Amino acid sequence: QVQLVESGGGLVQPGGSLRLACAASGSISSIYAMGWYRQAPGKQRELVAIIIDGGNTNYADSVKGRFTISGDNAKKMVYLQMNSLKPEDTAVYYCNARRGTTAVYYNSWGQGTQVTVSS
Repeated sequence: QVQLVESGGGLVQPGGSLRLACAASGSISSIYAMGWYRQAPGKQRELVAIIIDGGNTNYADSVKGRFTISGDNAKKMVYLQMNSLKPEDTAVYYCNARRGTTAVYYNSWGQGTQVTVSS
């Protein structure tokens, strides 16, 4: 089992910045990727960014150039630096960890942290 705890959400004005952090505990040796998803009211949960062991990253088109994902592989922590935030970035952000292999993996989720972008 893997437990994930997020921190860093909140209310920010358009154009502002926030930094999310996520710490993993438990069976962390099996984690090969960590990332962030978000879910806005009435919408499906979507991938925001992911970082894979070795440092490869992938971003949703909507956040490229504004968000940066980084991680501490040894500690199994992941961060999301969000700049130039827009109202459409408002959502609950969930930390995600994938355990296993790229062929067969299991997801673990954090409890979510609210990000609200509003003036």
